[in-house]
Amino acid sequence: MSDRTEHPHAPADVDPATAVERADCCVVGGGPAGAVLALLLARQGVAVTLLEAHGDFDRDFRGDGLQPAVLDLLGQLGLADRLLALALARMPAFPVRTPSETVPAHDVSRLRTPYPFMTVVPQVRFLDLVVGEARRCPTFRLVMGARVEALVQDDSGRVRGVRYRARDGWHEVHTHLVVGADGRFSRLRGLAGLEPARTASPVDILWFRLPRQETDPAGGAYVGDGGWAALQNRGAHWQIGYSLAKGGYARLRGQGLGALRRSVELRVPWLAGRTDALRDWNQTSLLAVESCRLRRWYRPGLLLIGDAAHTMSPVGAVGISVAIQDAAVASNVLGPRLRARRVREADLAAVQRRREWPVRIVQAYQRLVQGWLLATPRGVVAPRVPLGFRVQARLPLLRDLAARIFGLGVWPVRLHPAPTPTPIPAALSPLPAQG
Repeated sequence: MSDRTEHPHAPADVDPATAVERADCCVVGGGPAGAVLALLLARQGVAVTLLEAHGDFDRDFRGDGLQPAVLDLLGQLGLADRLLALALARMPAFPVRTPSETVPAHDVSRLRTPYPFMTVVPQVRFLDLVVGEARRCPTFRLVMGARVEALVQDDSGRVRGVRYRARDGWHEVHTHLVVGADGRFSRLRGLAGLEPARTASPVDILWFRLPRQETDPAGGAYVGDGGWAALQNRGAHWQIGYSLAKGGYARLRGQGLGALRRSVELRVPWLAGRTDALRDWNQTSLLAVESCRLRRWYRPGLLLIGDAAHTMSPVGAVGISVAIQDAAVASNVLGPRLRARRVREADLAAVQRRREWPVRIVQAYQRLVQGWLLATPRGVVAPRVPLGFRVQARLPLLRDLAARIFGLGVWPVRLHPAPTPTPIPAALSPLPAQG
């Protein structure tokens, strides 16, 4: 898979000898979209290299909520039962709550799917499952700790691969297609000079955890004090996403942890007495919320998917679903072209064409819901759930449309039939991950 060649532009502080590797496709980013795409392509017999910048998949405060759309696609792959065995919780709805009222918003229990519920699966376990399945395919290769530093381009500007640094030095992957699935801070997007159109968000999210008791009410979005707190069941604790005004983190820190504790108790009064578990700001993690979308998701030889192409708001916990649907469509369109080793710019445009409007619609609905969630004045316990949620819940057409948009996407994504990988003899098993 590799040979050695001199690289004339290697930095002076590294060995100029660069290992050159070849693949039909190089996927950059080992998150849900990148891992699923690599598995789908490998199952079609495409030689795919997956590069992940970190040394492992275990990062705190990653998205763990999976919508029915993800379960449906994993079911098509024959992996849904194994995924559900890892789930911490199942939820038919994610209600919006105040101390006196509950509205069952985003109720997916009526959707026509074998999996009419949302689940919570730690992302590290999800990725271990998907990558473990991909390792059964002889054409799959994973490199951990691989930081991409440059695009490899020919004289016409077509992307022909990437250059990355690993523990053992510099490497290049030469390939027919590079797919950037490296998230909301995509390095490939910057290297390619692709600038997204951004939509301002009025909030940021502060993540933290508080103890959970078996007698606690169910999770959901608890509204009050000018914002909301989304509670997600993580077994022994709640993972909490606390909304605060955009740019307001420094001001909140200046007021001290006591101000945060008081605000949480205004939004979720039954957590009173447990907020003392927040003793240090290091127990929190700030997510600067933004919504953006590339006008063009591709260049010749390069395609961006998932958050690299369109950053989603955390509202509705749909980011993983949308990204994995991108991966499924990319696999359907590009798998046969990669097997033929002829990927045209029109093929990349076809992926964007099939996914762009579903993404636009979900982002527009997220902005609408976000406005409803911010309807409560600051400093008070919300007396009622915001009007938008109450109207939506009472009108079956709106109720079912909302569940469809967040639960399954604007329209379903079906995988094209692909050969099932056969068991691999031990002597031919893929090499372990590098790094």
